[in-house]
Amino acid sequence: MSEKIADLRIDAGRIIPVEPENTVLSGHSLLIKNDRIAALLPSAEADNWISRERVHLPGHALIPGLVNLHGHAAMTLLRGYADDLPLMTWLREHIWPAEERHVSPGFVRDGTRLACLEMLKTGVTCFNDMYFFSEAVVEAAVEAGMRVAAGLIVVDAPTPYAADPDGYLQKGLALRDAWIDHPLAHFCLAPHAPYTVGDRTLEKIATYAAQLDLPIHMHIHETEAEIQHSLAQYGVRPLARLKALGLLTPGLIAVHAVHLNEEEIGWLASHGCHVAHCPSSNLKLASGFAPVAALLAAGVNVGIGTDGAASNNRLDMLGELRLAALLGKAVAADPAALPAHRVLRMATLAGARALGLDAQIGSLEVGKMADVAAINLDHPATQPCYDPISQLVYSAGSDQISHVWIGGKAVVIEGRCQTLDEAEIIGRAHVWRGRIGGA
Repeated sequence: MSEKIADLRIDAGRIIPVEPENTVLSGHSLLIKNDRIAALLPSAEADNWISRERVHLPGHALIPGLVNLHGHAAMTLLRGYADDLPLMTWLREHIWPAEERHVSPGFVRDGTRLACLEMLKTGVTCFNDMYFFSEAVVEAAVEAGMRVAAGLIVVDAPTPYAADPDGYLQKGLALRDAWIDHPLAHFCLAPHAPYTVGDRTLEKIATYAAQLDLPIHMHIHETEAEIQHSLAQYGVRPLARLKALGLLTPGLIAVHAVHLNEEEIGWLASHGCHVAHCPSSNLKLASGFAPVAALLAAGVNVGIGTDGAASNNRLDMLGELRLAALLGKAVAADPAALPAHRVLRMATLAGARALGLDAQIGSLEVGKMADVAAINLDHPATQPCYDPISQLVYSAGSDQISHVWIGGKAVVIEGRCQTLDEAEIIGRAHVWRGRIGGA
């Protein structure tokens, strides 16, 4: 019999594979060869393998790397810049003017590196982004060793990035072509929102999405004001307009999806669309309460995102898990709505599915990429531990994430990032604070 050889063996107190759902494995080991999971089996059977490296984490739980389904990574440099304001006031009077003055490849690269550092240390291994100068987003993510779904942003208005919709599309598609073979780089078409992109551009995006098999990542039904604007300008609600333009497809990731009626929930379900639920951002901007339990009951795939640090103000996915679970129960008036295991699945496998990556990531299964996070449950906040999944969602803090591997490569060890220089990145953030604060 040929020898069973692994590059890495991880022995953890518990392993939560996510698939099958609501499963906790005790006394098991995860074996990694190259960039993939080679075996997940009882530790006694793992002794039959030869492992080049072995990590013992008896007080920890292993989970799939978290998938942040929506964010604007570079906006970490605008964290706390303009707080406690309504969405459109925040955008039009503060964020958009600041971006007009400061956004550049350097801004995006530095902001994304800061975001990657924060996300890696909190267990995120893949993020779906939407921002300008997306080539800098990809470069920063690859430097960090993270998976990224880079949004090829499109708006009708000129910005420092592009002069018109065709310019945005040309730059975005050229970027995709340049990075298409890189294992960490993935792409989405990213029209910003129905109120910033016209019909002609949306029709082009629908065509490109179909031809290139690209997801469409878009803010939809975030506020009541957005809906009233659409009714005044187009005579229909935004989702009905997108439906008429052919954008409701299995590739659509509807970000926020707060203000939905029963018919619209049915449309999302029947067309196989996905939703990126951003609970903290929805609360901070007073956008409303997304009907997550109703979406799930209808069969809509719902993942979780942090949104940008300018409207959250953290990129803490564990915090989003707890908030999503609690809000889901309150909105549904049902304490059994959004149980802990379902919310963990939303933050892992559901997010991967929305990006078309669920065959590669999102659960700890043999053959999938070895994207793994370890969380220390031997911590006062998670003791005593009757149910590890419950403790993970309702009690654990992001500071309990100790190790992270992406494609089998250790990117966080004992809480320290291995791929990025933390002091340098924070130093650059100080530089940008001086520039932006003095503007």
